[in-house]
This record gives sequence, structure tokens and C-alpha cells, in this order.
Amino acid sequence: MSIPQVLEVAIGLIVVYYVLGSIVSLVTKWINEMFETRGIAVERYLKKIAGDKVIRLTNLPQIKALQPIRYKNWFSVFGAVTEPKKIEKIPVATLVDAYFDMVGLTANKALGTDELIALINKLPASEGKTAFINWINQGVTSIEDLRTRTTAYFTGMMDQAAATFKANARSFVIILSIAVTLLFGTDSIQLARDLWNNAELRAIAAAQADAVVAQEGVNADLTSLVKDLGAFSIKIGWWRQAENLPENPTISDWVIFVLLKFVGLCITAVAVSQGSSFWYDLLKKLTSPGKSGGSSSSADSEAKG
Repeated sequence: MSIPQVLEVAIGLIVVYYVLGSIVSLVTKWINEMFETRGIAVERYLKKIAGDKVIRLTNLPQIKALQPIRYKNWFSVFGAVTEPKKIEKIPVATLVDAYFDMVGLTANKALGTDELIALINKLPASEGKTAFINWINQGVTSIEDLRTRTTAYFTGMMDQAAATFKANARSFVIILSIAVTLLFGTDSIQLARDLWNNAELRAIAAAQADAVVAQEGVNADLTSLVKDLGAFSIKIGWWRQAENLPENPTISDWVIFVLLKFVGLCITAVAVSQGSSFWYDLLKKLTSPGKSGGSSSSADSEAKG
């Protein structure tokens, strides 16, 4: 068994995984932007902090200015119609300042315990209010000490919001990876066989791998890549199944065929769900030993937050 040949087969598979992973990453990005999943995750944790006053908090100038501006909908690209979307990221220092403004603590450098409790009691029920009351009951009445504790608390809440978004995005990636694999019928086992048995396919796949690395991954022309690979019989689609069906099959032949097909599809789905940046980095290491660097795939950063 030739080691270079094995590597060529691996590179061919990786190129296909990279292409499908890029499709999944792009669709995931569209879904996240359309449904504002990052903004919804942040809003969920802001409600824990401010309760019913979350709208008042997000309408403060320093928070409102953080709203991203995007197209209103898919058709807005033709008229350049944009609108502010849900806030996706808030620096903790900015959030602390805004919260203190909302509560009325910013301009007060020294307040007695009763005055502090009176201010906090004006807030609606929330985890943020409960945290402040607990700190005051513990004897923390200095505004600076309260700010320090609030900063640590809000840092944890924003980290949880980011983790929630990442978990949601990861779910999208897994579901889409399965959907894309089934849609295209990309069987890793059959694909590996085709690459193993066809030196020309391996050469073309290696050339396409070099093209991806040369274009720094994120800028690679995926349409051209799929077209070039398809022209040399790496067919991504169920229409190729007829030529792979067993000849004069017995029941056991069909069982083995279906089992291998299922395993091949599962391998593809798992591989694609790793993300295009994972496969780009691996491709770069295999094609440019000693010169591998960080990933440049921006689409995958949506799933990673």
C-alpha cells in the first residue's frame, strides 16, 4: 500500500469535506443573521440582569449604538434597505456603566445602606436585583466595590450568552451537515474507492487542494471547485448510485451495500460538521508542511462565536 497514494486519497476527501463544510458554514451564517440567534441569546441574559427594564437598558445611548446594521430582509439588497438588529455583543465595561446609569448609581459616589436598598428596590424582579440585594446584605455598600462585583457578574453572564449562542449554532451545523450529506448523497467510502482507483482523480484533487490553500481558504471559488471535481467523476449526488449497485445481488449483498452506504454517509456528515476551517487547516498542513497557520474561514466563526 503506497503511503503517498493514501495521502492523495485523504487530500481528495478533505477537499470535498472542505467544500461541503463551507456550504454548511455559509448557510449557518445566513440562518444566524436571519433569525438573530446571537442577539436573542444576549437578550435572554440581559433579561436576567434587568428583568422588565431590559428595553430601557438597551435603549440607553451607549447600548443602542452597538446595534448591528443589516439588510431588512433578503430582498432589501436590491434597494439597500437596512435596519438596526438585535444587539449581539456588549463590552462588559459598557454594560456595567449602562446598568449603573439605569439604576441611578453613576452620579452617587457615597450612599447609605438604606439609600442603596431604596434604589435597588425600584428595579423589577430579576437575578441582577437579587445579586445586588445579597451584596448589600453582606455589607458591600461602596459603589466601587459594587461596580467590581457587577463587572465580574456581568462577565459571567455575557460568557454564558456566548456559550448559549455557540451551542445553538453548533446544533445548526450538525443538522445542516446531515441535510447536505443526504441532499448530495456524498458517501465517503465510495468516494475513497473512486480516488484510490483513479490516479487522475487524485491528481485533480491535489491540484484543487493547492488552489484552496493558495486562495487562503475563505476566498476559494467553491463553484469552480465543485465543477472541476465533478468533471473528473467525483460526482456529488444520488444520481451516481446506479453505477455502484451490486451486480446480480443476493440479500446479503444488499445488506452489505446498504450498511456501507449508511456508514459512508455517516462518516461524511460527521466530517462536514467539523467545519470548513478545520479541514482548511488540515489541508494546509498536508499540502504545505511547516507553513500551516491559523484558519481564515470567517463563516465557521459564526458557529464558534
